[in-house]
Amino acid sequence: MEKKQQDLKRGLLPRHVQFIALAGMIGTGIFKGSSDTLNMAGPSVVVSYLIGGLILFIVMAALGEMAIVYPNLNIQLLVKKAFGSRTSFIVGWLYWINYVLVTIVELLAGGSFLQFWIPSAPLWLLSFICAVVIVAINLFQVSYYGETEFWFASIKIIALVAFILLGALLVFGIVPSPVHHPVSNLLGHGGFFPNGIKGTLNAFLVVMFSYGGAELIGVAVTETKDAERVMPKIIKSTIWRIIIFYIFPILIICSIIPWNQVTGKDSPFVQVFSFAGLPGAASIMNFVLLTAVLSAANSGIYATSRTLFSMGQSGEAPKVLSKTTKSGTPVIGIMITSICILAGVFLAYITPDQVIGYLMTIPGFTVMLIWICICAAQIKLRPAYQHMPGFQLKGFPYTNILAIVSLTVIVVSFMFNKDNIIGSVVCLVIVGALILLSFGVKKKKIV
Repeated sequence: MEKKQQDLKRGLLPRHVQFIALAGMIGTGIFKGSSDTLNMAGPSVVVSYLIGGLILFIVMAALGEMAIVYPNLNIQLLVKKAFGSRTSFIVGWLYWINYVLVTIVELLAGGSFLQFWIPSAPLWLLSFICAVVIVAINLFQVSYYGETEFWFASIKIIALVAFILLGALLVFGIVPSPVHHPVSNLLGHGGFFPNGIKGTLNAFLVVMFSYGGAELIGVAVTETKDAERVMPKIIKSTIWRIIIFYIFPILIICSIIPWNQVTGKDSPFVQVFSFAGLPGAASIMNFVLLTAVLSAANSGIYATSRTLFSMGQSGEAPKVLSKTTKSGTPVIGIMITSICILAGVFLAYITPDQVIGYLMTIPGFTVMLIWICICAAQIKLRPAYQHMPGFQLKGFPYTNILAIVSLTVIVVSFMFNKDNIIGSVVCLVIVGALILLSFGVKKKKIV
């Protein structure tokens, strides 16, 4: 009986996992962070999104291949199998810290979207309310999380498709609007590269933050039914998701509103509808944005609690974290994550204007380190496969090396950018502390 209470349940259906993969990529990064990337790079940010999407595809394919060969191992345990307990300890805690910060950012963004309707309410209070709702959802068994995420994701996917269709009608003049010169809006304010190649490169960090979460399928695989059939389908659709959910919306925004008029106060998506003068459309879009960030926060609490559970089982975190309820929910991990989220909400009380911008840079950095480890783990593990899966990463190992080099260049350029001094120092301190702590980890063999 005791052992049953230490296991996660395979309660996620294929449709849940497909939408979890979609949901992880659609949150604050596109709805709120797109204003930052547009200010950095102008219309050329679509190049950053496309190149980042190709790197993401390689990472997802490497992860999917390993998940099929080792269906009972999540990201942290795959790294452990490849490189041992010390690296696994660093990656596991880095992933947990990464997703705690992501969840805080999403909840703060949720609070800022609520301010659209309640401008007099403080950001910290509205973010706290969002946190209470999301934590409550995750305290139930995993099938409830999966179902909630399915409907959250459905709303934002339908909304993004509707935004693209309606935006296209506005751009081409089929629906009457104040937009008369979409090409001039897109190219007439400094050209396609208004801030040069440097601006396009600077946008990569927020772009990577936006894509962070797609690798969540590597956490969910241990609770997924029929993972071997589901994973390849999700991974093969990655590039199409990038084009539909990032490239098209950005081009539409820049065609309707000149990139240098994107304020950042409201989401660019809300700005588009407000500018077009469509009655009630801005409020509807703001509701969708709220749903989207709550969805991403929902996934964040799921990811953090499962990572703590996995590390508790493997000896890289206190064993108490591996305890679950009868329904298979790692409740202690959820509670610890919740305490950290409350600390993040308190930051909004101290610095409500800067907190989202500061916090958004750190997960962009940490998620790239995790992606580097995923690609490196596949290089190490593939020769040891007992059988080759039907789905394989093409161009191995050269595609892995390309992704590792590209991600390393982005990480280094981030650290040497004077605008990222605070984020760089925080990230280096976190990684340095984890490296020192890793020397105290006891080796424990996994299957």
